[in-house]
Amino acid sequence: MHLLAFTPIDVDAAELQRRQGRYDHLSPAGITVELRNIGSDAPSALDTERDVRRSEEVLSAAFRSVHDTEADGFLPDCVLDPCAEEADSFIRPLYGLTRLTASFYASQGHRIGALARNDVIAAEMDRRLAFYGVVAEATQVLGLGVHDIADTRAWGRAVSEHARKLRCTIAINACSAVDLVDPPASPQVVDPTATALRLLGLRSELQVSA
Repeated sequence: MHLLAFTPIDVDAAELQRRQGRYDHLSPAGITVELRNIGSDAPSALDTERDVRRSEEVLSAAFRSVHDTEADGFLPDCVLDPCAEEADSFIRPLYGLTRLTASFYASQGHRIGALARNDVIAAEMDRRLAFYGVVAEATQVLGLGVHDIADTRAWGRAVSEHARKLRCTIAINACSAVDLVDPPASPQVVDPTATALRLLGLRSELQVSA
């Protein structure tokens, strides 16, 4: 299965390469992910409600511009699962990192929560989980900037500090591009990108049709 992904924000070549490397490392056998930069029409960070909506608009246009021979499915490079409401209108299936991750753990009886870098992303994460019908604890805010996404130590410190405030058993790290190093185990903080790719690998292995 070849998945086409777009970043939710405009990133430079080094950051695009870093994110592509994560996909290459995390993708199981049978899954490949091609990541493209969304471009300068999109915001450079999701810091306001308008940034979130604009990012989603540009992503929708990007997916609609793709020919059906370019990919087997679409994968927004964003834990907020942008464009989920219009997924049925695309030429290829749209897979959401949070939908796959949250639905799997919820189906195993876990209580779901999340950790996001700012208030805007936290609010959108809560809205997205509610859209999926997943009962979840309010997302904890880490108080980080967009530059901290590539700073493993800074992100890890914030996660360790704020995760202990949650009562859930599974906390989704609400950023698709962060490498978690020694994440807390209580609650268990999970990487939605790694989890979703493993589940898509199982889907491919089971030969589930789109």
